[in-house]
Amino acid sequence: MRKNLLLLIVLCCLNNVSTFGQNNSDNRTIKVNYNDVSGKMNTMFKECIGAGRANEGLRADWQQQLALVKKECDFKYIRMHGLLTDDMAVYREDNKGNPEYNYQYIDALYDFLLSINIKPFVELGFMPSALASGSQTIFWWKGNVTPPKDYKKWEDLIRNLTAHFTERYGADEVKTWYFEVWNEPNLTPGFWTGTQQEYFKLYESAAKAVKSVNPAYKVGGPATAGAAWVPETIDFCSKNNVPIDFISTHTYGVGQGFLDEFGGSGTVLSKEASSVSGDVINSRKQISASAKPNLELHYTEWSSSYTPADPIHDSYHSAAYILQKLKQVGNAANSMSYWVFTDIFEEPGPRFTPFHGGFGLLNTQGIKKPAYFSYSLLNKLGENELKNTDTSSWATKNDKGDVQVLFWDFTYTLPDAINNQQYYIKDLPSKSKGEVKIEVEGLKKGKYNLEIYKVGYKVNDAFADYLAMGKPSQLTIEQVKSIKKNNNGEPIAIEKINIDGTGKFSKTYKINENDVVFFNFIKQ
Repeated sequence: MRKNLLLLIVLCCLNNVSTFGQNNSDNRTIKVNYNDVSGKMNTMFKECIGAGRANEGLRADWQQQLALVKKECDFKYIRMHGLLTDDMAVYREDNKGNPEYNYQYIDALYDFLLSINIKPFVELGFMPSALASGSQTIFWWKGNVTPPKDYKKWEDLIRNLTAHFTERYGADEVKTWYFEVWNEPNLTPGFWTGTQQEYFKLYESAAKAVKSVNPAYKVGGPATAGAAWVPETIDFCSKNNVPIDFISTHTYGVGQGFLDEFGGSGTVLSKEASSVSGDVINSRKQISASAKPNLELHYTEWSSSYTPADPIHDSYHSAAYILQKLKQVGNAANSMSYWVFTDIFEEPGPRFTPFHGGFGLLNTQGIKKPAYFSYSLLNKLGENELKNTDTSSWATKNDKGDVQVLFWDFTYTLPDAINNQQYYIKDLPSKSKGEVKIEVEGLKKGKYNLEIYKVGYKVNDAFADYLAMGKPSQLTIEQVKSIKKNNNGEPIAIEKINIDGTGKFSKTYKINENDVVFFNFIKQ
């Protein structure tokens, strides 16, 4: 019965995806009632955030930025590559071939994460060179992507590491973590030189190792690119009695391709209204139809583009795009981990300019990009969601009598026969999209401060300021201060309003393409 219900929910989601596309209406009304609650606000958007690689997490600036992101966006978990790579000094063998383990670097990183109340979403990879069967690597920092030369030694490493986590942090803490095996093994030979069956062997060894320490620990995969291998992974685990607690996979908002760390292929933002969200909803459908219909679904990477050299990541268009895709996903995923929180990210090597299309919500100097404010504004939403038929907004309330309305316009403006690298690098003035009428009923009588926040063209748009400076290859201290001050995410206006006995509020607001607007009604 439960399985049939899940399938019905998924089919309804699929039928509704098209309505979540570009909003073509010049005038909208968002009408909500303080007393008409649909349920608890789903916060899957802040369950997890991505980071480049574990070793970058030992840097002071990385840690400072993550502490800020935690404070203002409140992500619960963080996932990153390279936990077992040689620069983390985890594994070597003595002259007799006996394994030697060292977790000093991992301890320093994880101690910090837990100190700011972020849990690790543990990605088990890549292969320590002393344990690797080959020399194939990926990225500037040379993550080894070959299968282990000895699967027993691989299993022993994962078991020893898991036992170490248990001893250091306690079983109750580690029970709340997730252990994900590898990254994008379907991209061969980029991330994995073996076959699908060899990945399943790697997964089985790691999963059994984790569970041998504590059966309650959560393990899953396949962490594939392009939402691949979901039915196959569940089928393998079911038929071979291999433990699996969650499915993880990835999706990006471009039409084709998966791996391009230098941005040389010329990515194109997909025109499809269901890009990203369609993959997520389909993955949920695949799980619901499988032998394990109740598995959690974690999208451990997603973004508008899969390359850290795509200027859409710096553009104000990204803010509305992120919100549009998260709204479309609805309840289909347990988490949607945006890739990544910072441009301190060295897959193609250290970057030479302050804005280079990096994945980050923050640039290398800690400047907040428009995308950052999607998450900081989402974090301001209340605990209870109000019923709302508008497909490009959320309305919520909290127990103090405050109401929050987050709304946006997402408009696809990329011309035909041009790619992201050519288009989003420009100054892109936005056109009017008419007006949005906000109507709130059922408000408690009294005085309110209405805080209005905005993200859009030249409003919390750090890249526009950078363009106006002439795109300097390096930023001075004063330039960084200036851009940060001008893009600090503070309210653009605070209005004092008085709600009478009718409990009604109405305001018409002009909106442009790809604007994000947040109304925060604070009861006095």
